Order: sequence, then C-alpha cells, then structure tokens
Amino acid sequence: MALLDTITRGDKAKQHRPWPRAIVTDAGWQQAIGLLAKGRCTLLGLWGDAPFVHMALLADTFDDIAVLSWRCKDGKYPSVGVYHPPAIRLERAIRDLFGLEAIGAPDTRTWLDLGFWGVRHPLGKSIPARKPGPYQFLPTEGEGLHQIAVGPVHAGIIEPGHFRFTANGEHVVRLEQRLGYVHKGIESLLRGATLDAAAKLAARTSGDSTVAYAFAFAHAVEAALHVKAPPRAIYLRALMAELERLANHFGDIGAICNDASFSLMYAQCGILRERTLRAAESCFGHRLMMDVIVPGGVARDIAPGGSAQVQALLAEVRKVFPRLIDLYDNTASLQDRTVATGILTPALARQFGAGGYVGRGSGRKFDARKMPGYAPYDDLKFEVPVLDAGDVNARVWVRIREVEQSLSLIDQILKRMPGGKLKVALKASGKTCEGLGLAEAFRGDVLVWLRLDSKGRIERCHLRDASWFQWPLLEAAIEGNIVADFPLCNKSFNCSYSGHDI
Repeated sequence: MALLDTITRGDKAKQHRPWPRAIVTDAGWQQAIGLLAKGRCTLLGLWGDAPFVHMALLADTFDDIAVLSWRCKDGKYPSVGVYHPPAIRLERAIRDLFGLEAIGAPDTRTWLDLGFWGVRHPLGKSIPARKPGPYQFLPTEGEGLHQIAVGPVHAGIIEPGHFRFTANGEHVVRLEQRLGYVHKGIESLLRGATLDAAAKLAARTSGDSTVAYAFAFAHAVEAALHVKAPPRAIYLRALMAELERLANHFGDIGAICNDASFSLMYAQCGILRERTLRAAESCFGHRLMMDVIVPGGVARDIAPGGSAQVQALLAEVRKVFPRLIDLYDNTASLQDRTVATGILTPALARQFGAGGYVGRGSGRKFDARKMPGYAPYDDLKFEVPVLDAGDVNARVWVRIREVEQSLSLIDQILKRMPGGKLKVALKASGKTCEGLGLAEAFRGDVLVWLRLDSKGRIERCHLRDASWFQWPLLEAAIEGNIVADFPLCNKSFNCSYSGHDI
C-alpha cells in the first residue's frame, strides 16, 4: 500500500513528481506525526514554503515517499517536534527563515539566525533585524560540573561551529551545538534563478558533496519536467559520484586515524585521496567535478584517456588499500581509541533516520541508491555494508567496505558505459510543476525539492543535507566519553557545516 494511502487523504497537488504531494487536513497532519512517533515511517524532510509547511516521509521499507503539505493558519502549524525530536531543529530553521511558528514546539530558540542578518525571516515577510539577547544554552545541574566552550572558530581550515561541553572531570555529561555560522542564503538566491544558475548554486551547498547535490538537483528538475537524461549521461553521473565517494572516504579514514595520533594512516590515505582527485580532474576537468552534472544530463564527456586514468587509480588502490586496512586492524593502540568509543545506538539511528556511514554503522540499512533507488544503480550489483556496534570503529569499517563496493561499481560502470548523446534539451512546461530528487552522497542522502514556474525558473527550492539528522546524534554519541575523544567522534561523523547551514 502506498504511504500516502495510510494517511488521511488530502487534495493531491498536480504536477508533483515522481512521488505524490497532498495538502492534508489537521487529521492527516496529526496522523503523519503519529506514524513518525511510532516509528512506522521516517522523517525525510520538513521545510517552509509560505503559507505552507511541507513534510516528506519515507516508508519503513525505504521504497516509498510521500510529501504532505499543511496550509498555515495565521502563520502557525502543529509542531512535529513535540512528538518526534528529529523535527525540532528543522522547525527552528523554518521559524528563522519564514517566521512560521510551530504550535507546541518544545524548543523555540533561534537556530540559523545568529543575529547577523539585516532582516528577520528573509524568506517570509521580512522585518527589520533586532539585536538578539544572549543565546540560552540548556541548563545543567550537578556537583563538580564545568563547561568548555569550543569554537565557532577552529584551528586549520575547519568550518565554524560552536560546541558547548558540560563535563565532570574529563567525562562529557552533555554536548550542545550551535550552528548557522556558514549560512549563505542559498535558498533565497535560488528564487527566480534560471536552471543553469540554480544548478551551480545547488552544487555549492556543500563542496565535498558537489556531485551528489548536482545529482539530486538534476533528479528534481527532470522529475518536474518529466524528462530523462540520456543513458551515457546517467552512467557518467554514477562514475563521478563513486569517485567523489572514494575521495571522501579516503580522507575520512585517514583523518580519524590522525585524531587517534596515528599519522601514518593519515599520510597514506591522503595520498590515495589526492590520486583520486587527480584522476577526477583528468577525466572531468575539475578536482571536485563541479558543474559537470546538469539538469538534462552532463555538461561534458569523460576526457580521452579518462577511462585508463580511472583504471590505473583502481589498480593502485587495490594494491595499497588492503595493506592500510591490515595496519588499521592490527594496531592495538589505534583499536583502543576507536572500539567502543562514541557509540550511537541503533534505536536513535533509526528514530533520526540517520543516513550514510552514521546510520549503517548503527544497523540502519538505508542507501538511496538501492531503495528507493535510481539509475544506473538499479542495473549494477553492489552491497550495502551494515554493522550494529555503532562506535567509531564501526563507522570506519563501513567506509572501508564502501570503498570496496565503489571499486566494484566503477569497474561495472566503465565496462557498461553506453554511447550516445550527453544531454537532452529542457523546455519550460508552460505551467507550474514540482519535483523531488534524492541522491546518495558519501555521508548520506541529499534531498532536493523544487517548484518551477511556467517559464522554467526556480520558484522555490529546498535542499536538505544528511547532516541535519546526524548533528543531533553526535551530541548523543559523545555523552559519557572523555573530552579528548571528541575530535575522534566528530570526525567519525564528519557532518557538514555548510550543507546544514545552507
């Protein structure tokens, strides 16, 4: 049975693809909240679109999606977060951006608006900004507690974010985050943009996942306009996505080991990451493969000799990587730092719909490439590695196994690469249309929802990074660990600041 059929029926929005969207009554909205609270579906997204608030739900079987819309009365809507905590930060963001209030919300503090903006509610009825008072961190009580403030400015080139630790000696009692420092106003900039300009903006939401964002954005546009990219473009997209996954997993594995003071792994994984980025540049003219995936297909073909470059990379990885994994697995001092550190329980991973290695390291077998799935992965063979220990070590091993799967996928992609054109022409439909796109980035699922006007320009576009549901889980995973293990736990999550702060 379709997910939407389990919810009180509403008026289905026309021209919304590939999954349905319905405007629901109070009964339908509350029924959806009840399904979330009971764990019968997963919150895939919650975003503003004044006067509406939209909620995307993923079936517990991962094979169906539905979008529900609530028309706000007097700028208010029933809180989802009061019964389903993963929605709390999303509701706070909706309030900051649109001024829409969640009735009964358990947390009404600002989230993205840190008081730096010239206006309040920039995507709603903008009003002059006011100087905010001190941010009220959650209270803590107990003997022998002290607080440690970290950030928002960090060492090196790390993006800004504030972490407020409450500790008893060296043991963390509570971690509370404050994010929003990398807010770029992307969703505001997207309003009225052409598809070409919008694709470039979407691809810059989080630079380490530029391929995945471009992939999801293209899916959304193509769904809205009811077109399909050519087969060759689809395979080239997957090749870029797996190269991006390889580069980031190599970087993460090395960085996690470096935070455990094992710099040899950091150096060797850094070499593999660099070689992957160089192969990507040789194939597609850019180390991050930025702006190659576009709505309708791809902007360029793989360079002559590019396949040979990729095959040489695979041969090098298969020669070096197994030795590094043996080194990781047989270094007792390293295992002592990663095993049983930063445990995320399967129950929390499931409740928050954690994607990527965070969810799969805690038993949640969700990978958007498999379910609900998209081309060309539906024609390729690969496994989704899942562990249930939920610690730093499990998240490392999921990455290791995903590297192995990506190597196999790239082999299959190169062997099956079809010929033909690279792009289909896109034409405005002459009417308003909506699309929902999903793509699996290296850290988890990226969601893009958009509405195009009759001329094919962006009327509204929402982008949701996997980090929205992973950042809160880092707070839970660090509790009970020592302060010195925070960098290790943090890097094992490697949430995106930029993708979250939009």
